[in-house]
Amino acid sequence: MSSVAEQLRLAREAQKLDIYQVAEATKIRTDHIRALEEGDYDRFVAPVYIRGFARTYATLLKMDVPAFMADLDAELSLTKRFSEPPALTKPGGGPLDLVMLQLSRVNWRVAVVVLVLLLLGLGGALAVRSIQESKKTNPLDRLGTGIHQVKGDPSLDYLPNRTNAAKR
Repeated sequence: MSSVAEQLRLAREAQKLDIYQVAEATKIRTDHIRALEEGDYDRFVAPVYIRGFARTYATLLKMDVPAFMADLDAELSLTKRFSEPPALTKPGGGPLDLVMLQLSRVNWRVAVVVLVLLLLGLGGALAVRSIQESKKTNPLDRLGTGIHQVKGDPSLDYLPNRTNAAKR
């Protein structure tokens, strides 16, 4: 039994296709096609890319795709890096991860409307309270005594009233 890489290369050469024609037909980069034909799976990030590219490549070459994929899975199971599927989540998470997860579940359209309504209600309550407080107090109570001073004559320091006007 030949390796998956040899099967791909031999099938391509039998159809007299070069790597650039395969790349154009499959929309797979030429370096990935070369890596598949060389069996250099370390150029790929995850086995899902290897399987997807190999399936597309084998379909283009009109190979027996299920048998080819079984051979590929057997070959990948022998490698340490691709023998197990990668973990989808990192183990454990801190409090920030938990907060971000909860925030990602929020329906923000509804949350913004509720937040705006709460702020409007709070602002209205503060305005009503401020108006009620201003009605309870006399604004003139906060004013001090008014002194009118005229330069020159110290007897005219206060505003004239009846007692001061009678003295004059």
